[in-house]
Amino acid sequence: MIYFLLTVNFSLMIVLPFLFGWLIARKRGAGWRLFGIGAVTFVLSQVGHIPFNWLVLNRLQLISTDTAVTQNLIILAIFLGLSAGLFEEVARYLTFRFWATDARSWGTGLMVGAGHGGVESLLLGGLGALNVINLIILRSNEQLINTLPPEQLEIVQAQITAVFNTPYSQLLLGAVERLFAITVHLSLSLLVMQVFIRRQTRWLLFAILWHTLLNAVSVIFASRTTPYITELVIGIFALVSLGIIWALKAPEPAPIPIEPVPDLPPIKPATEDLTPEKLDESKFS
Repeated sequence: MIYFLLTVNFSLMIVLPFLFGWLIARKRGAGWRLFGIGAVTFVLSQVGHIPFNWLVLNRLQLISTDTAVTQNLIILAIFLGLSAGLFEEVARYLTFRFWATDARSWGTGLMVGAGHGGVESLLLGGLGALNVINLIILRSNEQLINTLPPEQLEIVQAQITAVFNTPYSQLLLGAVERLFAITVHLSLSLLVMQVFIRRQTRWLLFAILWHTLLNAVSVIFASRTTPYITELVIGIFALVSLGIIWALKAPEPAPIPIEPVPDLPPIKPATEDLTPEKLDESKFS
């Protein structure tokens, strides 16, 4: 049963982005090119985001990671939320500004968001599935697992215990969380796109704050409560995001009609007889 639920969970995490993209393309006519642009935007944002977090938390140790202390947890949560909000939403802004310049409608904005949040789901689902497959192989092959160094063996055994002792009711929470997260990303893309539709930079600030709040609250609840309560809180953010999506809904722009080219009058053939003298004179006319 556990293998079946894990397969369903990771399969949904991989399929959900394409389902969102297909629905948006079908209902609003947005192209898959924008989905790809959104996906690349997320990946590029992490090129700066991940090293920055490592530098602050691990290299410089500017913020304590001892979350047993409530004050440390709150500061860490705000930092993680703000860094994610800044890197991802600024990257999204630059994409709308310089790359997805044709994404200025409700449907096209949603498609960029589907790609942005979708590739995160794809990566987490794919990497998670690969990790579980490796654990299954190690779990079923005692000779292979005993070849690991002692320090790695302890870590792997802890991972095996954590995965295969997870209650059945929690095995699908990964897919549920991705469903909520992609919904939030749809709203974030629409918020950033308003900068160019309404010509007001404050919409970028709204997106950064919304992203920061979601991540910070999620970190706090994940550290202090059960996975069910954490996903419930993320689900509430997803519901509010649906409200944002609906509030920003607008009809797609009508295609510009192309006027037919008027018929040209027929060319009348020359009625005069062409003589060598006239042909010679035409060279100078």
